[in-house]
Amino acid sequence: MDLVRLRGLLESVRAGVASVDTAMDQLRDLPYEDIGFARLDHHRALRTGFPEVIFCPGKSTEQVLAIAERLAARSARVLATRAEPALAAAIRERFPAARYHEAARIVVVPGEEPGAGARQAVGEVEGVSATGREVRGTVLVVSAGTADVPVAEEAAVTADEMGSPVERLYDVGVAGLHRLLDQRERLFRASVIVVVAGMEGALVSVVGGLVSRPVVAVPTSVGYGASFHGLAALLTMLNSCATGVAVMNIDNGFGGGYYAHLVNTV
Repeated sequence: MDLVRLRGLLESVRAGVASVDTAMDQLRDLPYEDIGFARLDHHRALRTGFPEVIFCPGKSTEQVLAIAERLAARSARVLATRAEPALAAAIRERFPAARYHEAARIVVVPGEEPGAGARQAVGEVEGVSATGREVRGTVLVVSAGTADVPVAEEAAVTADEMGSPVERLYDVGVAGLHRLLDQRERLFRASVIVVVAGMEGALVSVVGGLVSRPVVAVPTSVGYGASFHGLAALLTMLNSCATGVAVMNIDNGFGGGYYAHLVNTV
């Protein structure tokens, strides 16, 4: 249940189109639905603006499908993150309209769209994102190297599905700084910048020192032994001299894209 559906349902009751019993039946599973192995937070979209997202690792295919089925019945879209190809194929078999972003390892399952009346009830207008808030501008996702692209794509697809316009700028790490400086106008135009980097993670400080925009830093586990599976990049980003930098956990492209979208909305 999201803001559009709830407002539309209440407007239908007020107009006499839907009965109180009908509304009660639709609201019965708020704030959550217990399906035995999971308690689905159908109230999350009302609180945060975006429905619960399925983190696939550790769940069986049957569990992911069951969760997706119930979430999709009450949301405009459902994201399943860290989905390997075999799981993505199973999801697409159950939901033929689902889209798999292989590089990002995200499956997007379209839900039931609310009717036009429900959308008008919340004053749906152009420029309003999936979270119901006005978008400021563009989220630019920057990666240090090609090996960082899977995490960068997770951030890009997440921000895009939440409703932010997204641009990508990949393979511009500090080992060849001229590649980044050559694209500095794109950095200056962006409203929010997500910087994804492994190894020593120095790209974040460079970007943060160039722009007057919020920078979301995502360290990756890319690197040799002394990088400690991303810990070196994480510590570098946490100790950055650049101001306006927020640091996510290692490989957390989803968190980076989500946070960037929130910063990008009014």
